[in-house]
Amino acid sequence: MEIKTDLKELAKLFLKLGIIGFGGPAAHIAMMREEVVVKRKWFSEQHFLDLIGATNLIPGPNSTEMAIHIGHEKAGWKGLLVAGLCFILPAVFITGIFAWLYKQYGQIPEVQPFVYGIKPAIIAIILAAVFPLAKKSLKSIELVIIGLIVLSCSLLNFNEVYLMFGAGFLALFLSYIQNRKHGNMNSVFPLTFLQISNTVFLSATNTNLFFIFLKIGAILYGSGYVLFAFLDAELVSTGLLTREQLIDAIAVGQFTPGPVFSSVTFIGYQINGFSGAIVSTVGIFLSSFVFVALLSPLVKKMRNSKMFSVFLDAVNVASVAIIVAVCIAMGKETITDWKTIFIAALSIAIAFGYKKINSAFVVLGGSLLGYLLALI
Repeated sequence: MEIKTDLKELAKLFLKLGIIGFGGPAAHIAMMREEVVVKRKWFSEQHFLDLIGATNLIPGPNSTEMAIHIGHEKAGWKGLLVAGLCFILPAVFITGIFAWLYKQYGQIPEVQPFVYGIKPAIIAIILAAVFPLAKKSLKSIELVIIGLIVLSCSLLNFNEVYLMFGAGFLALFLSYIQNRKHGNMNSVFPLTFLQISNTVFLSATNTNLFFIFLKIGAILYGSGYVLFAFLDAELVSTGLLTREQLIDAIAVGQFTPGPVFSSVTFIGYQINGFSGAIVSTVGIFLSSFVFVALLSPLVKKMRNSKMFSVFLDAVNVASVAIIVAVCIAMGKETITDWKTIFIAALSIAIAFGYKKINSAFVVLGGSLLGYLLALI
């Protein structure tokens, strides 16, 4: 009976959070803390912090994995499924509605002014998200150098996956050189180097979509915004998706509540309709459920691993560099006249000057301002 009660509570809690969860992973995790530590007292402050640490040790969307961790801790594997699905599904459903509307009406001239204003606002939101991440991740001169190398290579269109893992292994090599006089580093290093093929898929089949999103979900470290750099490499460069559609997907992901990874629902729908949306969504989130279920017993050992810590620091820096490169590319395509410059500048000022403002309002403001400026 206790487990059933837990499952019902978990379902109600994460459905609510999935519906009202605007603002990105940091906001989602803050809401979860308020609910499970302060209100319900399910976890101590320290244990909740330990779960946050666990999300940084495995690939995938942090806030979604936090929901899955909480469900697993509270009610085992059933809680894992209930909490994860209830947090994800509202965002997927809402995004699916936007995907259908975009497919039906996105090219109608009356809609374009709103989309026109959203795009520069999105750049401001991403920059505001990456700035504190950059301050936190650039811990040493070595990491600054690695970040600059990754940024340069990303601007030259090197594969993002190779850059991120290359940065991690370069950091490990430098750390080994620095510590060789002190003997071997006794640690756990539970990583598999997964290569991503640059194969150009000739058709947008559901099998292709599933495996594209499955492998991205299985290796994606860092901020959820890095997802869009991966999608650019996997979908835009192969011709399955236009960059404009990708930018619009980012806008929808910001404008809707829940995990930003739900943007792949929008993308899957644009590529292959309803079935494409389903397989894309399953593919991107599946790895998070598997990793949390399998790696929870190893969390403490991994967190205490010096080797893993070095690797993850470098991956975080590479994530920042890739996000900056994506912003530069987006800026070139979207900030093209005085109107978009004005929207971008105002959005940046608001995003950096008023950090408590929900990012959804910045997107909404950019959309409205774009419409008004289009009337001039």
